[in-house]
Amino acid sequence: MRGGGAAEDEGRPRRTRRRPVPRDQQPAHDPAGGPPPQLQPQHPQQPHPAAERAPEPPPGRPGPSRRRATPRRAADETAAAPARAAHPAGPYAPEQAATGQDNPGQEPPRARGPRFGRPMSVGAIIGWTVLSAFIPGAAHLRSGNRRAGFILLGVFGAILVGAILYGLQFVGNVGAAIRESTLVTLTVASIVLALAWFVLVLLSYITLGPDRLPQSGQIVSGIVVGVLCVSVMAPFALTATTVNSAQDLLAAFPSEHENPTAVPVKAEDPFNGRKRVNFLLIGGDAAGNRTGVRTDSMTVASVNIATGNTVLFSLPRNLQHVHFSARSPLNKQFPNGFHRELPNGGLLNEVWQFAEDNPSFGLRGPEALKDAIGTTLGLHIDYYAMVDMFGFAALIDAIGGLKIRVTQDVKYGGKFGTAGTIKAGYRLLNGEQVLWYGRSRVGSDDFSRMARQRCVIGALAQQASPQVVLTNFTKIIQAAKRLFRTDIPRQLLEHLVDLGLKIKGAKITSTQFVPPQIWPGSPDWEKIKKMTTTAIRKSVGTTPVVASATPSAPGASATPPSSTPTASASSSGLATPTPNKNTADQTLSDLCGF
Repeated sequence: MRGGGAAEDEGRPRRTRRRPVPRDQQPAHDPAGGPPPQLQPQHPQQPHPAAERAPEPPPGRPGPSRRRATPRRAADETAAAPARAAHPAGPYAPEQAATGQDNPGQEPPRARGPRFGRPMSVGAIIGWTVLSAFIPGAAHLRSGNRRAGFILLGVFGAILVGAILYGLQFVGNVGAAIRESTLVTLTVASIVLALAWFVLVLLSYITLGPDRLPQSGQIVSGIVVGVLCVSVMAPFALTATTVNSAQDLLAAFPSEHENPTAVPVKAEDPFNGRKRVNFLLIGGDAAGNRTGVRTDSMTVASVNIATGNTVLFSLPRNLQHVHFSARSPLNKQFPNGFHRELPNGGLLNEVWQFAEDNPSFGLRGPEALKDAIGTTLGLHIDYYAMVDMFGFAALIDAIGGLKIRVTQDVKYGGKFGTAGTIKAGYRLLNGEQVLWYGRSRVGSDDFSRMARQRCVIGALAQQASPQVVLTNFTKIIQAAKRLFRTDIPRQLLEHLVDLGLKIKGAKITSTQFVPPQIWPGSPDWEKIKKMTTTAIRKSVGTTPVVASATPSAPGASATPPSSTPTASASSSGLATPTPNKNTADQTLSDLCGF
């Protein structure tokens, strides 16, 4: 090879135009105008004409070089040796490896900027956003924002663990769920989580880059995500609304400050050392065509606190001339019994309204009736709850009806049952039908009606399971707001919930004071007390309940049915009822066919 100057290179055509000439070797500008030949623009894909006439070098051998090797060129070739071994395609392989180009005639590529993934489709963005509503952080991980994604996942896991730990305190203590502090906590948590999930869905959507979508895709995805944002708030809003309704219902129960005479409720011993608690359940009828409140149904539920075993005592509404305790001011007014001077008056269902109409005695209706019934049974009545009949029907509808075994057709409406008939069989009755089933006297008497009312109470206690209550909680709350009046203190409710769960799985027996054992017109008060004591003893002990046995106190002779003359019952002016077959203690399962 020969070395030459710039003039020698300028006068001889070059074989190839593979590399630009260094600036210090370029000839001076031509005074005639125009750029020098080697600087004339050429298309990068068109080789120099002289290169077309140059013979191709043999494969595997380097082409002729125009320059001598310099130290810098030698260093470049030494650096390109590995690339030459990887690309032994021809004489220009080293230059291709050094520049990283397949075509050495092209300019070297510019430095590349940050590389982005392909834009996501509308469906993908919506799908990942929906997934983030259930698994927070999923959209952030998909978009490459791993730090935020893992933080959201960690926070979500902490919330789940906290909710589980908080819920464990209600295991075995379900009543704690209706504490005021629990309800406030649930309300605040529902509001906070509703806002948090709204923001979570919105941020998940934004991090997926919806701005890279076409305009139509942005509109569609924006509408769907907007609906999703509102939807994720709905469960939390429903929870807050339900808890608020429950708080309104609990406000109907009196507090200890509203009832100064109530016994304070202690958390460690809510029943103050008692082994039994007695509730008076009243079915009241305050229809528009009646004056005052008529207590048509009166049942005492005596509950064993330890086991939940319950005895129901049904008292006839036409039980006459009841007595009051010695401490009651009504005892001075009626020492021989309630309205004993009236031959056809003094019915048990008139006591409530009499006390309400005569406040000068210092007793309200509930206190007077509790005292009269407690004196009759020989029990202390702790609390009462009066259920409005129409509110009770709404409650039955709220839980989806009651399944009751109807032993025979029950006609209702008027004196001849022209309104309808409840056919015999195992029936699912709605609220109105349950009301008629428990109250109808067409073709029967008060005592048959009392037996049906016990079946209604037992069916409700059995079928109103926690699952049914939670499923229909909102409807039950709305019905219960107009359902009852009670003196059960608000602080006792959480303990009564646990007691109610015991009752559901315990034995429930029933005793009613009906002929031929008890004649309402001339009742044997001592026999009623003995029957009450015997029924409670059987409920506590292991003595099996025999349906055909006539209950009596141990060591006491049972008063035969003939000891109370029939004439005494008829002399009151009331129709003598038909003898009832269900006169002895029976379990409600046997009596009602549960």
